[in-house]
Amino acid sequence: MRKINPHDFKIARRGTSREINRQIALNLIRAHQPVSRADLARLMNVRRGVASLLVSELLDEGLIFEGAVGEAVGRGRRPTFLYIDSRQRCVVGVDIRASRTYILVTDLMGRQLGTVSSFQTPKDGDLLTQELARRVKQVLASHKDVGACAGVGVAVPGMVDLGAGSVLHAPTLGWHNVNLRDPLTALIGIPVHIENSGKACVLAQLWATRADVVGSGNLVFVSVSDGLGVGVVVNGELLRGKHNTAGEFGHVPLNIDGPRCSCGATGCWEAYVSNLATLSRYFGRELSDSGPKPTATFTIEDLIARARAGDAKAMAAINSSARYLGLGLASIINALDPSRIFIGGEITTAWSLIEPIVRSAVKERVLTEFGGSTEIHVVPAEEHPRLRGAVALVAAPAFAAPMVA
Repeated sequence: MRKINPHDFKIARRGTSREINRQIALNLIRAHQPVSRADLARLMNVRRGVASLLVSELLDEGLIFEGAVGEAVGRGRRPTFLYIDSRQRCVVGVDIRASRTYILVTDLMGRQLGTVSSFQTPKDGDLLTQELARRVKQVLASHKDVGACAGVGVAVPGMVDLGAGSVLHAPTLGWHNVNLRDPLTALIGIPVHIENSGKACVLAQLWATRADVVGSGNLVFVSVSDGLGVGVVVNGELLRGKHNTAGEFGHVPLNIDGPRCSCGATGCWEAYVSNLATLSRYFGRELSDSGPKPTATFTIEDLIARARAGDAKAMAAINSSARYLGLGLASIINALDPSRIFIGGEITTAWSLIEPIVRSAVKERVLTEFGGSTEIHVVPAEEHPRLRGAVALVAAPAFAAPMVA
């Protein structure tokens, strides 16, 4: 049950039901393409004429197109199949991390065009904006054949003010109140959308057309990288909170006397589980230690390779992070009771090694028996969930449900 807010509502108009049906039709075409008008009518459980009117609207708006012609069934006419029109339009996804920044070009359906490029992330916000603008222009220049760019989505490892387009706080980058959206838009001349990386990751799963994901409206995505980001979907809607800072589970303490986190506090979940935390544990250093860090050249992938090769110290560092990961997941399960949890990041390449430890820690701390059986799915690093989420910032709104009441 959702209460109507008497101070913030949207009145239903004469065309509201048509607008809702239009969005349903658009999403069904996206999920089932190629699909005929007759197929669409069956999927929507409406008359063929109703479906045809909705299709005509979507065709007029350029959101779908007619493609291949199928075989006739019986004495009926040959069906013309419908597709989402992702031709001659592209989207740029950007994943900013403390170590490197990654760029991907896709079509409007999120299909990858070309390879992922990257560059070392400048810590200064102005320098990063300038370098990112140069790289985006460079990438688009090499993809002229895919048409105009609909927008640039940027996933950042920190809290985002959506209204101002600024990064309020990004501990791993050392950023406070960095204006990113407007300067980047001015430099590249293309609309820019920014969002917290954890929220972007869960948005990518929500936007996916796979039936197992679409059927679930309560999702959590835990992104383990240089830091730790969490995105939450409740009843099919991204959980934002009043200031768009909801979901900062990475800075919930596991132990207030624990290691110092990049945010300045002690004992945060991130300080136990992030790639930097795992590497620091391996080298016997604190995250907050000053001076040159061996983690600058030795990566989490290197550590996992050593663990697989039989390095007991490397395995111990990874196993420790796996246990802390499971303990944190248990807290999320107890607090939110999600249908499923997705885990992304480089640590997933070691999932075959750490899964039993993660699941054991979850069962140790969940409060109910069904909490211990919460579905946990790994999203492989090669699927680029943060980049996919950045793309979804641009492409997904066209498929969103209308807000009513």
